[in-house]
Amino acid sequence: MQSPQPLNRTQLPLFDAFLASPAPALMAEAAQSPWLDEPEAFSELSLRGAAGHCLSLLAPILRELSETSDARWLTLIAPPASLTANWLRDAGLNRERILLLQPGERQSPLQLAEEALRLGRSHTVISWLHPLGHAARQRLEQAARQGQAQSLNISLG
Repeated sequence: MQSPQPLNRTQLPLFDAFLASPAPALMAEAAQSPWLDEPEAFSELSLRGAAGHCLSLLAPILRELSETSDARWLTLIAPPASLTANWLRDAGLNRERILLLQPGERQSPLQLAEEALRLGRSHTVISWLHPLGHAARQRLEQAARQGQAQSLNISLG
């Protein structure tokens, strides 16, 4: 039986520049960056395709958000009709931590999402607003910061 030979390979010149760069200094600079300290208050997810496929992609995200250690609600504002209580159960979500809200006659889904965010009783407020303009994004982000929550808008197409 032959003993294994040590691999005596030379370093490719392509990687020399990366290895010689001051990576620790760059990482220390990035760690001091103010945008790393404060998470984004507003995020948007756009899903296109068959409703069943979109819900399948959405299920793990919602499941993770429903199981977070934050004691506040995961609030869903005006979800699509296909997102039923049965679907929530079948997808394995913690339904005891989810609040489903529908806007009333005098309140738009955007206004309801803003209010839910501003109150701070939800760690995440998910809305299904499409299209969502720049001004509406700013309103949701401001309300999320005020309530120390996260706003996630999902656009289904």
